[in-house]
Formats: sequence, C-alpha cells, structure tokens
Amino acid sequence: MENLPDWAILLGNFGFPTLVAVYLLIRFEKRIDNLTDAIRELERSVHRDRGHQ
Repeated sequence: MENLPDWAILLGNFGFPTLVAVYLLIRFEKRIDNLTDAIRELERSVHRDRGHQ
C-alpha cells in the first residue's frame, strides 16, 4: 500500500461513498419531486375545502 499515490488512497477512501451518495440522490430525486407535488396538491385541496365551509 505504500506504493499507491495519494490520489489513489483518497479515491479509495472517499470515492465509493461519494458515488453511492450521488447515485442515491439521483435515484430519489424523482420520488422527492413527486412527494413535493403531492403535498402541494393536498395543500390546494385543503385551502379549497376551507373556503367551502
């Protein structure tokens, strides 16, 4: 391991966790956007229902 350059050691220590984090963020981005849209629709529905009472 003493022959490895510093960048290879850094890549080994931080590269994999970084790739996993980026992958998960990209994968869950659409789900988060869908949840955000659903919350906004629910908010509009609640405001509409309050106006009719």
